[in-house]
Amino acid sequence: MSDWTPGREPEPTEAEHEIPAGPASPEVDADVDPAAPAPLEVVRTPTGNAEVDARLQRLADADHLATDGHIEVYEDVHRGLRDTLTALDAHPGPPAPSGAPHTSYDRS
Repeated sequence: MSDWTPGREPEPTEAEHEIPAGPASPEVDADVDPAAPAPLEVVRTPTGNAEVDARLQRLADADHLATDGHIEVYEDVHRGLRDTLTALDAHPGPPAPSGAPHTSYDRS
Protein backbone atom coordinates (compact mmCIF):
# COMPACT_ATOMS: atom_id res chain seq x y z
CA MET A 1 0.00 0.00 0.00
CA SER A 2 1.23 3.57 -0.78
CA ASP A 3 1.41 6.68 1.47
CA TRP A 4 0.70 8.92 -1.48
CA THR A 5 -2.65 10.57 -1.74
CA PRO A 6 -3.94 12.81 -4.53
CA GLY A 7 -3.05 16.48 -4.07
CA ARG A 8 -0.23 15.81 -1.64
CA GLU A 9 3.43 15.84 -2.66
CA PRO A 10 5.65 13.10 -1.26
CA GLU A 11 8.25 14.17 1.31
CA PRO A 12 11.74 14.45 -0.24
CA THR A 13 14.29 11.99 0.98
CA GLU A 14 17.72 12.99 2.28
CA ALA A 15 19.32 12.04 -1.03
CA GLU A 16 17.02 14.43 -2.90
CA HIS A 17 18.21 17.36 -0.74
CA GLU A 18 21.79 16.98 -1.95
CA ILE A 19 23.01 19.25 -4.71
CA PRO A 20 23.70 17.18 -7.80
CA ALA A 21 27.29 17.11 -8.94
CA GLY A 22 28.04 19.15 -12.04
CA PRO A 23 30.10 17.95 -14.96
CA ALA A 24 33.19 16.10 -13.95
CA SER A 25 35.98 18.58 -13.39
CA PRO A 26 39.47 17.75 -14.60
CA GLU A 27 41.79 16.62 -11.90
CA VAL A 28 44.09 19.36 -10.66
CA ASP A 29 47.76 18.57 -10.84
CA ALA A 30 49.44 19.57 -7.58
CA ASP A 31 52.55 20.71 -9.53
CA VAL A 32 50.64 23.16 -11.74
CA ASP A 33 50.51 26.80 -10.64
CA PRO A 34 46.98 28.09 -11.38
CA ALA A 35 48.37 31.64 -11.68
CA ALA A 36 50.89 30.60 -14.36
CA PRO A 37 50.30 31.74 -17.95
CA ALA A 38 48.14 29.36 -19.94
CA PRO A 39 47.78 29.39 -23.72
CA LEU A 40 44.41 30.60 -25.01
CA GLU A 41 44.77 28.30 -28.02
CA VAL A 42 43.01 30.76 -30.33
CA VAL A 43 42.97 29.52 -33.91
CA ARG A 44 44.62 31.99 -36.28
CA THR A 45 43.32 31.68 -39.82
CA PRO A 46 45.88 32.70 -42.45
CA THR A 47 44.93 35.84 -44.36
CA GLY A 48 47.08 35.16 -47.41
CA ASN A 49 49.23 38.23 -46.75
CA ALA A 50 52.60 37.08 -45.40
CA GLU A 51 53.24 40.30 -43.46
CA VAL A 52 49.83 40.25 -41.77
CA ASP A 53 50.08 36.52 -41.02
CA ALA A 54 53.48 37.02 -39.38
CA ARG A 55 52.06 39.80 -37.18
CA LEU A 56 49.08 37.70 -36.16
CA GLN A 57 51.36 34.75 -35.37
CA ARG A 58 53.24 37.07 -32.99
CA LEU A 59 50.10 37.10 -30.81
CA ALA A 60 51.00 33.54 -29.76
CA ASP A 61 53.91 35.03 -27.80
CA ALA A 62 51.39 36.41 -25.30
CA ASP A 63 50.35 32.84 -24.41
CA HIS A 64 53.61 32.35 -22.53
CA LEU A 65 53.67 35.68 -20.69
CA ALA A 66 52.04 36.86 -17.51
CA THR A 67 49.14 39.25 -18.09
CA ASP A 68 51.27 42.35 -17.52
CA GLY A 69 53.47 41.28 -20.46
CA HIS A 70 50.60 41.07 -22.94
CA ILE A 71 50.43 44.81 -23.60
CA GLU A 72 53.92 44.85 -25.13
CA VAL A 73 52.97 42.06 -27.56
CA TYR A 74 49.62 43.66 -28.44
CA GLU A 75 51.21 47.06 -29.05
CA ASP A 76 53.91 45.49 -31.23
CA VAL A 77 51.32 43.61 -33.31
CA HIS A 78 49.13 46.72 -33.60
CA ARG A 79 52.10 48.84 -34.70
CA GLY A 80 53.10 46.24 -37.29
CA LEU A 81 49.59 45.90 -38.70
CA ARG A 82 49.24 49.67 -38.87
CA ASP A 83 52.59 49.94 -40.71
CA THR A 84 51.52 47.20 -43.14
CA LEU A 85 48.25 49.00 -43.90
CA THR A 86 50.04 52.32 -44.29
CA ALA A 87 52.45 50.71 -46.75
CA LEU A 88 49.51 49.52 -48.82
CA ASP A 89 48.26 53.10 -49.06
CA ALA A 90 51.72 54.33 -50.08
CA HIS A 91 52.00 52.07 -53.13
CA PRO A 92 51.18 54.05 -56.24
CA GLY A 93 48.11 53.05 -58.14
CA PRO A 94 47.52 53.75 -61.80
CA PRO A 95 48.97 57.06 -62.89
CA ALA A 96 46.68 60.05 -62.54
CA PRO A 97 45.88 62.01 -65.69
CA SER A 98 48.32 64.84 -66.18
CA GLY A 99 47.60 68.39 -67.33
CA ALA A 100 44.38 70.35 -67.25
CA PRO A 101 41.18 68.50 -67.86
CA HIS A 102 39.83 68.88 -71.34
CA THR A 103 36.54 68.09 -72.92
CA SER A 104 36.02 65.74 -75.79
CA TYR A 105 34.52 68.46 -78.01
CA ASP A 106 35.87 71.75 -79.30
CA ARG A 107 34.13 74.94 -78.12
CA SER A 108 35.49 77.32 -80.79
